[in-house]
Amino acid sequence: MSEVGSTSRDAYNAENLADNRYQIKTTTHFEIKHAYLCKTIKFAFVFKVLFLFLVSLSLTQNVEAKNQDVITIYINLWENQLSVMEDGVVIAQYPIGPGTDRTPTPIGRFKIIDKSRNWGHGFGTRWLGLDVPWGNYGIHGTNKPVLIGKNVSSGCVRMHNEDVEELFTRINVGTTVYIDGPITGLGEWEFRNLAIGSKGNLVQLVQNRLKAAGFYYGVVDGIYRETTEDAVKRFQRSHGLPVTGQIGERMYIELGILE
Repeated sequence: MSEVGSTSRDAYNAENLADNRYQIKTTTHFEIKHAYLCKTIKFAFVFKVLFLFLVSLSLTQNVEAKNQDVITIYINLWENQLSVMEDGVVIAQYPIGPGTDRTPTPIGRFKIIDKSRNWGHGFGTRWLGLDVPWGNYGIHGTNKPVLIGKNVSSGCVRMHNEDVEELFTRINVGTTVYIDGPITGLGEWEFRNLAIGSKGNLVQLVQNRLKAAGFYYGVVDGIYRETTEDAVKRFQRSHGLPVTGQIGERMYIELGILE
């Protein structure tokens, strides 16, 4: 009788042990599965947040780039006028005071590279710098507003202080600036002689022509250095001209700049 009882208790205990092991195994499996699911959800959430942040950043950069492309500045040196353009439509116009015949305002396509306030020393209340390769030029205010409309500066574009302050709020760094005017100069300074130390649009034009003809290998930056002089000498030798390394009327004609 005791053996039967002992056998029954052993069977009962074995059955309970199996149940407990199954419960432990099931519980452990559930906990692992639950932990893995939580980790997966957490990873997916972090990834989604990061993705949305990158998309937002990209959209912001695209909007800023679009704004820089949409808003442009057009400066007309024939009429001494600056226009702000949006999608090709004039949204604001201001009178300006550009450079003299001897110190002309650069002609071409440039960009705003910096903005600052209160430069002083005649530069007025605002400054918008241009990426002109041959010098430090910009759009700025003035302490002599009566000279706006006249060609009196050293090459910068002067504006009334209240006008340049308004322009300052409209324009971002990177904005394109188109300056239209007499690229060959005006008056006695039209087609002036060029030599080492000369700078400006005429030098840039000469470098372009020499480069296209295969005589100049340097940067077209509007600065008459030794590299430009050497190219001029090679051109002069090749065309049977006096080898001076300088640009005068005869060279302008030979380069096709002057007829």
